[in-house]
Amino acid sequence: MSCHYSNNINSSVKRIFPRVWATEVHGMDKNRQQPSSASASSVADDHPSISKDINAEALAMLDKFFKFSTPIPPNLSHPDAYSDLFRSCLKVQSIERGKISCLLTVKLPILNIYGGMHGGAVACVAELVSHACARTVVGKDKEIFLGELSTSYLSAAPNKANVIVDGSVVRSGRNLTVVAVEFKIEESGKLVYTSRATIYHLPTARL
Repeated sequence: MSCHYSNNINSSVKRIFPRVWATEVHGMDKNRQQPSSASASSVADDHPSISKDINAEALAMLDKFFKFSTPIPPNLSHPDAYSDLFRSCLKVQSIERGKISCLLTVKLPILNIYGGMHGGAVACVAELVSHACARTVVGKDKEIFLGELSTSYLSAAPNKANVIVDGSVVRSGRNLTVVAVEFKIEESGKLVYTSRATIYHLPTARL
């Protein structure tokens, strides 16, 4: 039973993290050695809540995957630093009432390990564009905040790709605004991501 469970864990890890699996478990990186059972044991000792049924190599690989050894640069150690990072990749093309179009340049800091735009970066850009789009129809006297965001990842935007990000208000009422956002590769017009955001309005204060 435990062997079957361990095999399921290993196959899941291989499917979700193929590059890390190939490097850490099967030794495709010649400069690194396969994790030893001793190191895997130390990982288990550090995390007593981890099931003992998990394969030693998979455990050591997962531990490495979730560790981050490089310190955060000082210029990113302030509130909303990541929004600044994503805004640096965006350039506004046009603004109308209920519509905004931006040019997004995919750069190294917003890539995932597979060489495509990171899913979190897509969501962050969608949030930024949705907020800006909602603000074109919601008065400055009302505070707005994101209540819900759904994103579909249809394809991948590679490094150095230029992506057209179009935001449009689907509907706007007294208490909320719904915004649709589309990401298309500029050169081919290919749709790579879509998002839909619900922006809530705080009521105007009455004194």
